[in-house]
Amino acid sequence: MLALRLARGAHPLVQLRRLLVAAAAAGTGFLLLCTLAYAMEHPGAGSVLRLAWCVAPIAATVYFAVAVARTDPGTRPRAGLSAVGLGPARLRVLAAISTAVACALGSMVALLVFLHLRGDLSGLPFDGAAAELLAAERPLPLAAALTLLTVVPLAASATSAAALRPRSAKAGGVEEPAAPAPAPSGLPWGVALLAAGLAVETYASGRGGGPGGGLPMPGGADGNPAGILAGWALTALGLALAGPGLTYLCGRVLQAARPGAVRLLAGRVLQEEARRIGRPLGVVCAVASGAYASAVLYAGPRPGVGPLTTLGALLVAGCAVLTLATAAVEARQSRADTTAALLRLGAPATMLRGSAALRAGALTTVFAPLTWLVAELAALPLGR
Repeated sequence: MLALRLARGAHPLVQLRRLLVAAAAAGTGFLLLCTLAYAMEHPGAGSVLRLAWCVAPIAATVYFAVAVARTDPGTRPRAGLSAVGLGPARLRVLAAISTAVACALGSMVALLVFLHLRGDLSGLPFDGAAAELLAAERPLPLAAALTLLTVVPLAASATSAAALRPRSAKAGGVEEPAAPAPAPSGLPWGVALLAAGLAVETYASGRGGGPGGGLPMPGGADGNPAGILAGWALTALGLALAGPGLTYLCGRVLQAARPGAVRLLAGRVLQEEARRIGRPLGVVCAVASGAYASAVLYAGPRPGVGPLTTLGALLVAGCAVLTLATAAVEARQSRADTTAALLRLGAPATMLRGSAALRAGALTTVFAPLTWLVAELAALPLGR
């Protein structure tokens, strides 16, 4: 009940972020139910492969839900809460419950929409256009459907509780400009995984799919070699791991060669926020490069992209962008005390705005060409 009261009394922007989490969970739940419907019509290994396609939307939804839970004001320790029994551990439980409630709401919406399109509630809508896609002529195994719908709420709540565990020292802020945060250690691993992913994709595209060697996509686009998908996954993981390191290097470059106050502040903030901003920024770059490669792939003589494939792609891209925006909000919240202190000391607001613009320009200068380069390298073997 306490979690529901905190959720009801939250700021409208907080409520909007929770509704977006519910919408993402609804879309992912609908994809899972459509996979179940396909399995009812086509039992066999193809159903397992289609279920594997849902891993990316599930991961994107959980990632976004965790980012929203981290920025929820109700999950941050405040003075006096421990005295009434709301310590860090209890706040973690409340965050997990709030996340589970939002995702469960989206899953129930997905179930209602799925049943409506199947005609199980009030007859077939849209002249039965979705009857074949959703196996409307077969009885729905309700236990299996409910089991699939619990995947996102359980994964999101468990991951949120793990991400909000108390830490020994608080990170973020720029109270000590003389002691910058240590550099992230994932850049070499990210570069290695990125190179490995591009190599795997090139090798798999050279061999071709062959009969039975494709990995069918939900919605009707078949014939893609599984090796290409593995290459994409490695490339995305590499960009996510390399993102914090690249963000930290941007901060180092901004502070090079006798920096002024604006460059020093911008560089130090990037170093402090490298882990928080860099990883979602790397994920967005991976999604953008994957979208470009997909556009090249479907430009040739291949089956068209089905509606469920489009829904899955929109879910992944939308969750990636929203996660980056949410991480930016979290970074701003973590710097609120430092910003207020600088303003009290007489720092002009134009300096703070100039620092923010400089940070955005530095990140764009580094990540935009990187995304284009990875997209070109990933699309090169697909266009042959």
